Amino acid sequence: MTSQQLLRQAQRLQALAQAGLAFSTDPYDRERYDELRAISVTLLAELTDEPLEKIIRAFASEDGYPTPKVDVRAVLLREGAEVLLVREKLDGGRWTLPGGWADIGYSPFENAAKEVQEETGLLAKPVRLLALFDKRKHAHPPQPWYAYKAFIQCEVEGGSLVQNTQETTGAHWFRPDELPDLELSTERTTAWQLETVLRLASDPHSTTLCD
Repeated sequence: MTSQQLLRQAQRLQALAQAGLAFSTDPYDRERYDELRAISVTLLAELTDEPLEKIIRAFASEDGYPTPKVDVRAVLLREGAEVLLVREKLDGGRWTLPGGWADIGYSPFENAAKEVQEETGLLAKPVRLLALFDKRKHAHPPQPWYAYKAFIQCEVEGGSLVQNTQETTGAHWFRPDELPDLELSTERTTAWQLETVLRLASDPHSTTLCD
């Protein structure tokens, strides 16, 4: 069994344990589900680069039926070709599309606009969903959390580009020929995803992709 297959099994084990804790009232069953969740957390820590304490805090704070997390990424083009990328502080200044985990209380489009403003200083108008991907099916480094990725095309409506924010250390417009030389934050955006969403964004008649 490959490490990716083991990771999927550990994620599924955690989800089953959380669902059991959400619906079971028998104290003995709940004790067993607690033990299963502890085992799954240990496995997830061994299969990913996330610290055990972080995984424990994250899953211990979750209750109810488990569902995938949602990562929202904004795709902004300038003059039809240049794309806006930001340097991610948490990944050594590697480049990615602006975005992050979706916040509760915001729609997908609202999340995209919020992330753009927070990470670049620009005011953006979301216009369409380009792609919805299952992170498991793409070449990302292993992570404990099962996640979907939404890529949303946006248009700049105002603001000014800033180079230092709470989460980023730079923002820059890149031509397509410059992208192959960049060191991408593959935990957030892979080269294939970037190439694909740029192709979709450049064609107003393209259809949304979904895994």
